Amino acid sequence: MSTYTITDLAREFDITPRAIRFYEDQGLLTPAREGPGGRHRVYTTGDRTRLKLTLRGKRLGLTLSEIRDILSLYESPKDTVPQIKLFLATLAKHRRVLEQQLEDLRVTLDEIAQHEAQCQALLQAAGSEAAAARAVRAKSPAKERA
Repeated sequence: MSTYTITDLAREFDITPRAIRFYEDQGLLTPAREGPGGRHRVYTTGDRTRLKLTLRGKRLGLTLSEIRDILSLYESPKDTVPQIKLFLATLAKHRRVLEQQLEDLRVTLDEIAQHEAQCQALLQAAGSEAAAARAVRAKSPAKERA
């Protein structure tokens, strides 16, 4: 069985050792301890997989609690039907949240587009008025402008 150091995993997943220690503190990773006073962490292939799943969950926007539930699926493959149903329910809930956020972003982008169009129209009108004013001044006799 392959083992990894905290540095190995940090490099592989492009995260800091501190992030890995945080996930350990949260109970998402449980490396073995070796050396004097158990100072050296030794991660197994299973720990690597748990970290990979954790990072994937974070990328999807799942909470640590939701990730913990998903990791429990990985740990106990005996009766997978209830676990898969739990995972599907978690994903469905998260999908609804993301779809609402996406709709909110679309509304905000539409509002921004409306404001941009209004500002462009105001600038265009101001430019036309300025050009008209210059034309009027150019046609008037020099005495009147002074």
